[in-house]
Amino acid sequence: MGEAYIVAATRTAGGKRGGLVSGWHPADLAGEVLNGLLDRSDTDPALVEDVIMGCVIQAGEQSLNIARGAVMSSKLPLSCPGTSVDRQCGSSQQALHFAAATVMSGTMDVVIAAGVESMSRVPMGLSSIALNEHGIAKGPRQEERWPGIVFSQFTGAEMLAEKHQLTKDELDEYAYGSHKKAAAATKAGKFEAEVLPIEVTLPDGTKKRHTVDEGIRFDTSLDAIKGVKLLKEGGRITAATSSQICDGAAALLIANERGLKALGAEPLARVHHMTATGGDPVIMLEEPLFATDRALKKSGIKIDAIDLYEVNEAFAPVPIAWLRHTGGDPAKLNVNGGAIALGHPLGGTGAKLMTTLIHALKDRGKRYGLQTMCEGGGMANVTIVERL
Repeated sequence: MGEAYIVAATRTAGGKRGGLVSGWHPADLAGEVLNGLLDRSDTDPALVEDVIMGCVIQAGEQSLNIARGAVMSSKLPLSCPGTSVDRQCGSSQQALHFAAATVMSGTMDVVIAAGVESMSRVPMGLSSIALNEHGIAKGPRQEERWPGIVFSQFTGAEMLAEKHQLTKDELDEYAYGSHKKAAAATKAGKFEAEVLPIEVTLPDGTKKRHTVDEGIRFDTSLDAIKGVKLLKEGGRITAATSSQICDGAAALLIANERGLKALGAEPLARVHHMTATGGDPVIMLEEPLFATDRALKKSGIKIDAIDLYEVNEAFAPVPIAWLRHTGGDPAKLNVNGGAIALGHPLGGTGAKLMTTLIHALKDRGKRYGLQTMCEGGGMANVTIVERL
């Protein structure tokens, strides 16, 4: 079996719902990040053999195979195909897994793994056409197995907090820390190497280069976060302890040894291990804990040997429960902030987090990084990379 290397990685700065990035059609936004990846790696577009792109809400402007639409909106030749992946929030992390497996097998030598989501233009739920009385496209056999249960990430977040005995104060403090880390990283220029500037239109009609994640609250306080209304009476989760709706795209250039020679490139990192698992679809958000157990066992790496972790902040209980379960070091977790501050562009987040992880490993001179995220339906992906 061959190796899979990450040659280049870039992302757009996130945009808030209805914010600076909302003027971009998702196919054009994804096409722009493909162009940026090619330019930054000095890659001949003709060498790219496929584009595998994560996207969750594949409806409206993100329908009809958004990956192919992105290719058609980019400088890639029309001979380059594209396919779209939906593993819910882990869609573009799964795109990376598919791309890595493809080059490891030798079927192709150079593949782009990417993700995009315009949550302003294609809102959550738009793709759920066949809804029943339970609010989801739930078949009769699922209803027999889970009678009367609505599969909800919000319910899952509350269940996770309760199961792991996480208080509202703990969740609020975690969210505050996410904003503080993201603000500090931005001010220190930690994101400059990974963010692809894109042109956006301001409300007054003027143009600017968008380079700063729009969701970061640079001046927030713990008291302000504590004061946000609960999503459910008697619950523990608020909008402040949840990931932000976000518009964004990210892309990774993946190659094997032959691909590296063709590109004339030195890799940033090697894909060391990949895991995907499924678990309880009701609590839903807990699976990263058990997927990480499997990944560490199969890879033979101890949690202490991992230098940095990116655990998607879909809701604050997820990374906190993950830390407690794995015994990980809090100082290694989401060191530049997470989705609570930076935004969670659904299908784009997997590639976005990997871009941030690789650049953070390089910036800190570290070796191993682990990325995981919870996914609708009770699934999780885990990727371990080695910086080269």
